[in-house]
Amino acid sequence: MKLGILGAGQLARMLALAAYPLNIKCNFLDPTADSCAAPLGTHIIKEFDDESGLAQLAAENDFVSFEFENVPATPLQSLANQVEVYPPVKALLISQDRLTEKNTLHELGIETAPFSAVNSLDELHQAVDEVGYPGILKTRRFGYDGKGQAVIREKSQLAEAWKSIGEVPATYEGFVNFSREVSIIAVRNKGGETRCYPLVENVHRNGILYLSTVLENDPLQQQAESMINKLINELDYVGVLVLELFHAGDKLVANEYAPRVHNTGHWTIEGAACSQFENHIRAVCGLPLGDTQVNCPVAMINIVGDLPDTNEILKIPGAHLHLYDKTPRAGRKIGHVTVCATNNNELQSRIKEIGKFINW
Repeated sequence: MKLGILGAGQLARMLALAAYPLNIKCNFLDPTADSCAAPLGTHIIKEFDDESGLAQLAAENDFVSFEFENVPATPLQSLANQVEVYPPVKALLISQDRLTEKNTLHELGIETAPFSAVNSLDELHQAVDEVGYPGILKTRRFGYDGKGQAVIREKSQLAEAWKSIGEVPATYEGFVNFSREVSIIAVRNKGGETRCYPLVENVHRNGILYLSTVLENDPLQQQAESMINKLINELDYVGVLVLELFHAGDKLVANEYAPRVHNTGHWTIEGAACSQFENHIRAVCGLPLGDTQVNCPVAMINIVGDLPDTNEILKIPGAHLHLYDKTPRAGRKIGHVTVCATNNNELQSRIKEIGKFINW
């Protein structure tokens, strides 16, 4: 069996590594010649909307998936007429536009931060009057890891914020008074079988994920599962889906969803009975889903920018180092460390020890 993947970055790399023991070969379409997943399969070096590249991907694979949201949806819709594409293109289209995404969540009864559409500086003034301060101006498309965003705390910042995001269609969202950021990861196969992983608490630095810690038996687990199941059913979803949430008071407020395997789920490689990557492969290739049971207290720390002293990392008990074969540069994710422990106190101690060698 063969799976074509649009994109050949670290997520495609980890998908291919999970597919190999199942005797499933992954092939990639990506315009970057030195993409880090390329050594793990056939690499078609063409743009994501290149017709000949897409035709080759369809002809040489049984199924097609994608590793990130910014692949062009229009050619993907055409591709879906030639080969089975999962997750469904509908899920991708909605996730690519923050306004459409927020409206979809609202229609499903999933609470979000207050928001308003912004298409001009005048509309930004109107949005601020409706939503209030402070808030975040976000481009409707292509923003990630803090990019395409501007925090606004007072009227004097409006013009500069509008200019800073490129004066493109956007949303203005009010702040949520939250105590923590969490995410829920779910997977659904073509037969409708759905499973969820435990909630994960996430800590960010400079708009980029730094630490994800698994929350077993969290009192908000059922609320999170109810929210993501509404979304999965609405999208008729196949594959791994992630819903990012704010914990505000006694409830969860949705931020956004990602129709793919996700950074907050990297811990599942060592920390769960079946990783998010293997479960995504199983789902899109029509196989039964794997167990999402957690193996032990576990967390994940991103490596961003500079490569740490790998010898020191590997000396720490329970530490599992994953390097992506990517050239280090500021703000770039080049690897992660999963840390396992026998209890939560030991886990926290090991997280602090690893943190001494990861500075960004």
